[in-house]
Amino acid sequence: MCVFGIFGFGYFCPDKVCALSSKETAALLEDRFGKPLGRASNKVGLSYDDMLNDDFSFDMDSHDVMVFFTYAENCQCPGVPVGGTSFGKHLVHDLDLKRPCSCPISRKRCYCFRPHSNQSWLFSRYTTGWKCGLHADWTELTSCVDEKLDILEDVMKRRYFYITLLREPVASILLGICPNFGTFRGEQPGKDLEHFCKGRPATEAEVQPCYEGDTWEGVELDEFTDCESNLAANRQTRMLSDLELVGCYDKKYMSKIDRDRIMLASAKKNLESMAFFGLTEYQKISQYIFEETFNLRFAIPFEQNNATLSSSTLTTLTPRQSAKIVELNSLDIELYKFSKKLLFARFEKLKSRDSDFEERFNHLGELTIKNGPTEFDWDKLDDPTEYSN
Repeated sequence: MCVFGIFGFGYFCPDKVCALSSKETAALLEDRFGKPLGRASNKVGLSYDDMLNDDFSFDMDSHDVMVFFTYAENCQCPGVPVGGTSFGKHLVHDLDLKRPCSCPISRKRCYCFRPHSNQSWLFSRYTTGWKCGLHADWTELTSCVDEKLDILEDVMKRRYFYITLLREPVASILLGICPNFGTFRGEQPGKDLEHFCKGRPATEAEVQPCYEGDTWEGVELDEFTDCESNLAANRQTRMLSDLELVGCYDKKYMSKIDRDRIMLASAKKNLESMAFFGLTEYQKISQYIFEETFNLRFAIPFEQNNATLSSSTLTTLTPRQSAKIVELNSLDIELYKFSKKLLFARFEKLKSRDSDFEERFNHLGELTIKNGPTEFDWDKLDDPTEYSN
């Protein structure tokens, strides 16, 4: 009876967290945290540890696919550089490839095909568009990529390599305060983004809009930070975590303390499992790690556009505003500390394996010959609605 009871409960309660309390779920995540995931259970494909083997190579001729995960930036200010956007452009425009990406002037998208076939090796907003939804989070993206590529191409077994770029969270918030506007400009919670999770989009009751309108334009910083449903708060943690573990966007599913702990543990685990991640504040180190991990080379050195705008904005904030931003982004701040430590650990490990490190690091992006794609106006790609198909 006991055995039949276990099977029956498993049949009628298949959710990954159904049989566990929130504390037990958090403990499960923490127990697995830091350990390499088995490929059978790893939603994000090959991990960074898998790629450190001497015989590893990213096979453009086979079925390897690089999936560039970008989280929705708060910044919508004209002329303000955004780390993830710049890295996405580097991928399609500046990699030294046998068959460079092609960016026709007539289309607002690039084709990054394999050397001997018209199949894509890169899944990103600049190549395939928003196939998994506008600014799809980790939960949406990992559930969608394989299905969408099967529709675009033949059904096949692929190796996926997830990559992303993170930004220091306080700077990310401050970048949304545009010069010459004095107000915040960014996405309106619940607008355009479906926040798809466990087979359905989030309801308006779960992700409530703070006010009427389509954007944050004209909203003062205090109003922005006081909005309880503001999705900019701890955005990177939310978008990198497996939201199915916490009941998706249903805040009543568990207590806030348990929800926050599980989301942070999940985001750390997923970040560590990714084939590559970089930090906007460490462009050169990020470039080196990417090149050494994938054995690919960029034809230009990455530019370091650090905190000119965010630093100047920081000095204009009141003590209450500064404290509020830190409070709202406590999970992202913890995640960033973890990511920074992990980034430098990976850097030191790769550095120790590289007998020509000094020469390589001092001459990143210096290639004598490189064939690039067709030039076109990147500014025309700023409208997210252009990527729906």
